[in-house]
Amino acid sequence: MTSTLDARPAPGELLRGWRTRRRRSQMDLALDVGVSTRHLSFVETGRARASRELLVDLCEHLEVPLRERNTLLLAAGFAPTYSESRLDAGGLEAVRGALEHLLAGHEPFPALVVDRCGDVVMANRAVGALLAAIDPALLAPPVNVYRLSLHPDGLAPHVRNLGEWAGHLLHRLERLADLTGDPRLVALRDELADHVPPAPGGPAARAAHVMLPLHLAHPAGDLRLYSTITHFGAAWDVTLDELSLESFVPADAATRAVLDGLAADT
Repeated sequence: MTSTLDARPAPGELLRGWRTRRRRSQMDLALDVGVSTRHLSFVETGRARASRELLVDLCEHLEVPLRERNTLLLAAGFAPTYSESRLDAGGLEAVRGALEHLLAGHEPFPALVVDRCGDVVMANRAVGALLAAIDPALLAPPVNVYRLSLHPDGLAPHVRNLGEWAGHLLHRLERLADLTGDPRLVALRDELADHVPPAPGGPAARAAHVMLPLHLAHPAGDLRLYSTITHFGAAWDVTLDELSLESFVPADAATRAVLDGLAADT
């Protein structure tokens, strides 16, 4: 009988998977971390046991996300190095306060904090003003920003440049899935791809934009919004490593006026 423990991937198998994903050769990676190619090969095949320090160094050079570093360390028989704290835990009070300050300070423009899979963790009041026509089922926690944007009962019918915007979001999901190896992102991408029309015009049409805006129809007036994404630098906690702050700014004066008006009404 095979136990659950026996069914777990071996550390060498996980390491080889990350090296392959990052398109690194054994020789190239071995030179970076200061070991022989032979030793690295033995670690990947299970003929040699890597030290904790070597595994952490390899993960650093392969840019393995913190969650997956913990998984690799556990597979090798070591305790996880990186904590995973709730955002409302005592140790992250200052971080949560900083995020609340950033969200409030960005009003009357929309901004939200999401986790790696796009589930909304926090949002400012300006986001709520854009969601009045959304199916309440999509607003039940956890609210996923990708599903909210591309589902036919979500924002999709109101996005005037849906083909372009959906292509942008799906590409972002694909890139995140490739960077993290998270199967949830692959599943989400496959789920939402069925709802997405083809982007019109191809590369030539995209080149006409300095930056792709979200063009959203709203009862108060059309909105054209640019987005920026901010991550924590030097995060050593899994939760913080996976958080991002997405902020929207008006792409024209008309959008700014609409958002100012919506804020005045709330």
